[in-house]
Amino acid sequence: MIGLLTRDEIEEILSQNVFGHLGCNDGFNTYVYPISYIYDGKFIISHSQNGSKIDAMRHNKRVCMQVDEIKNFANWKSVMVLGDFQELKEERERYQVIKAFVDRNLRLKINNPQLLSGSQEHHTKLFSEGDLRPVFYRVLADEKNGRYETE
Repeated sequence: MIGLLTRDEIEEILSQNVFGHLGCNDGFNTYVYPISYIYDGKFIISHSQNGSKIDAMRHNKRVCMQVDEIKNFANWKSVMVLGDFQELKEERERYQVIKAFVDRNLRLKINNPQLLSGSQEHHTKLFSEGDLRPVFYRVLADEKNGRYETE
């Protein structure tokens, strides 16, 4: 049987998972990237190094996120979120993202292991290295839907 997930089921899947696929479009091509994330009930929060994904989202802020729970071909749940990319540039917001990822024991794709310890001021100094500076962002989740299949 194939059906629609309830609003509560959608929220549960987004909250309990930490991996998904982010879709973005640069105006010509559409790209899908695997990401780790944190969901706070309103925003999908993540990070990346500068590159084509960040460039595409800066060009076209409308993105899509998909999160799946798959047991087998006949038993799965899938949630799709549409929303707008928002880059987090303030040091306090960036520090809060690092703290949230560390608190959840999620890997940060950052080349400098010193980021996992120290104060907000310490992080601010480390983040001043141009292109090595990680990009922290969130997606304002304004449309969510989900489907499931069970035997």
